[in-house]
Amino acid sequence: MPSTIEQVHREYKDLGLALYAVNIEETRTTVAGFVQKHNLVLPVLLDPEGDASAAYRITATPTVFLIGRDGKLVAKALGNKSWTSPQGRALLQRLLVQ
Repeated sequence: MPSTIEQVHREYKDLGLALYAVNIEETRTTVAGFVQKHNLVLPVLLDPEGDASAAYRITATPTVFLIGRDGKLVAKALGNKSWTSPQGRALLQRLLVQ
């Protein structure tokens, strides 16, 4: 999964798409090692106490929230999705032009 999300981040960040990963399980050291090993530039946030998970009712990982430019929730996706597929890219393109 990180490679797909990282790929989307690298391709769309300069077009106005902001992506953030939130780790809910590992320690800061483990996450930092993973980020370095996989050369990620995608921001990875930590939720060690589970506050964000509880607030956003995360029941599966990964969970992806798609937020429009107006700050409103457009969609919520549970589980692995192919964001680099033609359908995934079409959805991202639609969000970018809104």
